Amino acid sequence: MDKHIVVIGGGVAGLEASGRLGRMGFRVTLLEKDENIGGHITRWYQLFPDRRNSREVTDYLASISDHKNITIMTGTEVESLAAEGGQYIVSTADAGSLRADAVVIATGFDLFDAGRKEEYGYGIYENVITAAELEAMFQKGRIVTAAGTPPKRVGIVHCVGSRDEKAGNYHCSKVCCVTAVKQAIEIREMLPETRVFCFYMDMRMFGPGYEELYRESQEKWNVNYIRGKVSEAGETIDHRLSIKVEDTLAGRPMKMEIDLLVLMTGMENSASGSRLARKSGLELGDNRFFRGRDHHFATNESDHRGIFFAGSCISPMNITDSLSHARAAALEVSDYLENKR
Repeated sequence: MDKHIVVIGGGVAGLEASGRLGRMGFRVTLLEKDENIGGHITRWYQLFPDRRNSREVTDYLASISDHKNITIMTGTEVESLAAEGGQYIVSTADAGSLRADAVVIATGFDLFDAGRKEEYGYGIYENVITAAELEAMFQKGRIVTAAGTPPKRVGIVHCVGSRDEKAGNYHCSKVCCVTAVKQAIEIREMLPETRVFCFYMDMRMFGPGYEELYRESQEKWNVNYIRGKVSEAGETIDHRLSIKVEDTLAGRPMKMEIDLLVLMTGMENSASGSRLARKSGLELGDNRFFRGRDHHFATNESDHRGIFFAGSCISPMNITDSLSHARAAALEVSDYLENKR
């Protein structure tokens, strides 16, 4: 309890790292810039690959905040970190400064701004939405177009802002493909008469149960997968969407009309994380996420002794990997404080 750790970010990784450190006996202050903890998962309906209700995970994370060794400060954004006397001064925008023996950065990710891909018409056409906005519809139990009617044909576009040279993002966001598969199934469950088309570059189903979910989406739910990139979306006179796409497997261009277009936006380093890196002299990688000290055996460590990383602030991760990375970060912090290596 004589050692104080500041955790920056109250999402999945930040909460898990705080919980582990608190149970180890350290005094922890968690700083979250938003008014509520939980991060992106609080806006999700069901989770892949088993499609469990997201509340099961959010309830687990919320229980962490009750630990006696943990203090949570919401609405508090960290501006910079400065080394002083073997500790760090953590300066915030509106809550003064805290002194910490170690710092865990868990600032997570931001979703790519779909408006940057003008060819898809996001923010221009009412029936072009993002995967996050579709999740909000799932939570309400009602999938509708801007006119308030159920869509008869839905298109899902993969890799929006990921693996995209024009957007400056060469990295794969890892979870977009399986999210599209999950959402396609959920659309078919809620609207059995609706046809769903997924437009993909490559199907990257890397996790346990992901490939099985992909197979289920085809065999049981009749989701249509078209290998090709949507090049343009426009609006018809009756407010449907007309899209152009090249089917690279068939080797021919296609044009079709749909009622709703869903964009699978990828992950970028959070704006708050990027600012913190710039003001504190922390190194970013080629993907513009935080760079760990070593890609193989020190992803939790920064190039500043006493500053550690947890979760998707270093690269896109799913929830399982974020939790594991946060637990590893807690162990690295404990080792550092006990041995001052």
